[in-house]
Amino acid sequence: MSASNSDSTEISKFTLMAEQWWDTEGICKPLHIINPLRLEFMMAQQALLDQKVIDIGCGGGILTEAVAKVGAQVTGIDKSDALIEVAQKHAAENQLSIKYYLTDAESYAKKHSQSFDVVCCMELLEHVPDPSSLIQACSDLAKPGASIFFSTINRNPRAYLLAILGAEYFLKLLPRGTHDYKKFIRPSELAATGRQANLMLQKFQGIYYNPLIQYYALGKDIRVNYLAAFKKRS
Repeated sequence: MSASNSDSTEISKFTLMAEQWWDTEGICKPLHIINPLRLEFMMAQQALLDQKVIDIGCGGGILTEAVAKVGAQVTGIDKSDALIEVAQKHAAENQLSIKYYLTDAESYAKKHSQSFDVVCCMELLEHVPDPSSLIQACSDLAKPGASIFFSTINRNPRAYLLAILGAEYFLKLLPRGTHDYKKFIRPSELAATGRQANLMLQKFQGIYYNPLIQYYALGKDIRVNYLAAFKKRS
């Protein structure tokens, strides 16, 4: 998120969550719940041991640490200084060697082009003004043949009902205003933008979560939350 692709309001939303980021029963509980699914999806597509991985929009480091624990060499970047501080502190407490930087994907890509075997960009596309710019930056950071992973939210009435009305208003799993329906991204749009960024779609997979019975799983239904795996063309 360069100066032209940053939203200070969006950054502030997540900065306010910094102190509770690692509270598994707090405001970030949904992230902790789906994190094993994100890692499972990634590892099904790409071996992570000894791979150079960058986690874009890493927040306080939930996915970043999980990837480091399976043996990857991980870098995390984010635009929130408070979240980077939380991530650095938590990694140090757990004796994890992770490099964290306060920066954005576009800026970092200018200095680290084609540097990573794996690029992760989870729950970020729907929070930036220009998702296509971010997707291109992910491609620029990736080596030829590298894996690129995204997760985001589909744009349709069901997603509005569950991801906004359900999660934010009725169940209060997330603070109101966390998501903007207009910024949700259809899988077809993500696939098309990926092609423009020299990426080949490998797989879409949905995330199913029933908070009433605490059940969560990967599945075929991509109508709401979904993950995407791409490969960068050689």
